[in-house]
Amino acid sequence: MTDASGLARADATRARLFEAAARAFAEKGFHGTTTRDIATAAGMSPAALYVHHRSKEELLYLISRTGHEGTLRLVREAAASSDDPAEALRRVIHDFVVHHARGHVRARVVNYELSALSPEHLAEIREIRREVSREIRALVEKGTASGAFDAPDPRAAATALLSLGVDIARWYREDGDWSPEDVADRYVQVALRIVGAG
Repeated sequence: MTDASGLARADATRARLFEAAARAFAEKGFHGTTTRDIATAAGMSPAALYVHHRSKEELLYLISRTGHEGTLRLVREAAASSDDPAEALRRVIHDFVVHHARGHVRARVVNYELSALSPEHLAEIREIRREVSREIRALVEKGTASGAFDAPDPRAAATALLSLGVDIARWYREDGDWSPEDVADRYVQVALRIVGAG
């Protein structure tokens, strides 16, 4: 039987492996990263990874699932923050952009290493991604129906809005000229133009 301190140590070890894998995958890509790279970055032996995870792909899946579920939760909360579609969109884009800028290392993995997932894991992640898209599209459709937005193609507008935030993971760096909030403020203005907000 494992005691509470043993469980806490195991959780801490899994968290170290999770973070080490996210950094390694972001830097070298999934296929360019070895289990030894992950274990070394976590300060462990390569065998330690297999004590806590079945495979390198399982780590990628956990990183991806955690990231996508967090994004879906963020979008839902922001979309529900106001009955005014423009205000709700401002909040969604602001929070989405800040989230991707602050977590740009992990967001690179979550968004650009999908092809390395197993077919079963990829199907699960794609469904979460579709749900995020549906939430954004529903907000654009609500704004269009109310007259707050002039978006003839809400699906295309939603795709463009999502692309704004996701692509931040490619280029954002902490030592750049803009803080996450600076980027968010600029992107909110772009987003309102995309949907034709008055």
